[in-house]
Amino acid sequence: MRNESFIHFLLFTSLLRDIFFMVKEGIPFILIPLAIALIFGFFQLWIGVVLFVGLTLFMAYFFRDPPRTIPTEANIIVSAADGKVTRIEERENGKFVSVFLSPLDVHINRAPIAGRVVKVELFQGKKAPATSNEASQTNERNAMTIEGEKMTVVCTQIVGILARRIVCWRKAGDNLAIGEKYGLIKFGSRTDLLMPKNVEILVKMGEKVVGGETIIGRLVE
Repeated sequence: MRNESFIHFLLFTSLLRDIFFMVKEGIPFILIPLAIALIFGFFQLWIGVVLFVGLTLFMAYFFRDPPRTIPTEANIIVSAADGKVTRIEERENGKFVSVFLSPLDVHINRAPIAGRVVKVELFQGKKAPATSNEASQTNERNAMTIEGEKMTVVCTQIVGILARRIVCWRKAGDNLAIGEKYGLIKFGSRTDLLMPKNVEILVKMGEKVVGGETIIGRLVE
């Protein structure tokens, strides 16, 4: 029983740690429902207080920015996002891996390789389901091309039904370290990686990956 209580305590403290590490873009989403909760509290409307405090906690959890341990191996590509691998393909222009982010996943995007940003392209489009095959071409998306020492990788942020805005903090000419934060997508989304053909894919369909930590592939020289 003591062991179970200790495990629950560790899970709770881990959750608190994740909540208090958060991106600044989440602050308005926390302050607004918190202010509404205070107004309900002033009028002693406790159901409203509970609902909006719950919404405040969810927003804090959604915009969490937990610390990550970035692998240091050579010639690797790390996941650009947290989520589930929903597509692995070998295309004419390279290896392709897609990761779907649910509303409960961390929504920070991280650089899959170290290198220089040579292009950032924002494409206007639909807000259709991010898991569809057509989403890579029809949905609103932001494609960032990173040119590393030995390979070039295109990392694309794609909105879904719930996602309302893509945030990208980097521009052409910026340098990124592997696993470095470069943006986020608000409320459910998808992140695609297009890698060179001589990359060995190290993840499987349905696998849960962690942005900046999970090794997606390795360059075969």
